[in-house]
Amino acid sequence: MLGSGIWFLIIGAVAGWAAGKVTRGHGFGIWVDMIVGIIGAYVGGFAISLLGFSAYGTIGQLITSIIGAVIFLAVVRMFSGSSGKA
Repeated sequence: MLGSGIWFLIIGAVAGWAAGKVTRGHGFGIWVDMIVGIIGAYVGGFAISLLGFSAYGTIGQLITSIIGAVIFLAVVRMFSGSSGKA
């Protein structure tokens, strides 16, 4: 059980880093990107299940997490936009 939780955190961290690279080549920093990736893993899993699919294996989980992290990162950026800043 503990091993799977650690593995989930590792996949989430990698997904957050990848999402930061996919979305305009940078994220909010490594720590925030990792948090985004972990939350994105949940978002991606939920989105994929709504479509009737399931992620199998490490690669499937990683792809699902990256998709979820990109979605979550886009939402975070919408609410933390740089409008009004010089």
